[in-house]
Amino acid sequence: MGENFLGSSILIAPARVSGLIFALAALFAGPSRAAEDAALLKDLTAVITLLDLPCGEVVSARRQADNDHIATCKNGNRYRVYVNADGRVVAQKQ
Repeated sequence: MGENFLGSSILIAPARVSGLIFALAALFAGPSRAAEDAALLKDLTAVITLLDLPCGEVVSARRQADNDHIATCKNGNRYRVYVNADGRVVAQKQ
């Protein structure tokens, strides 16, 4: 019986270790994709608002390239928001 108990505890230990590793990886993995997306929508809303364009709130965004997005506003307007060659943020109505 002691032999079986020892054998079963050895088999359980890797499962516990892998569970702990998974939990720690999830904890330290950083912000979730949803949190990053929410931050991007807020940033695009702020940019469009600062450029004094009608939008209200950006409800979705599609990435075209680095620093280049198509933003869809709550009011139906769509803007291409990107950084131009001079390093300035530009929003073009689509």
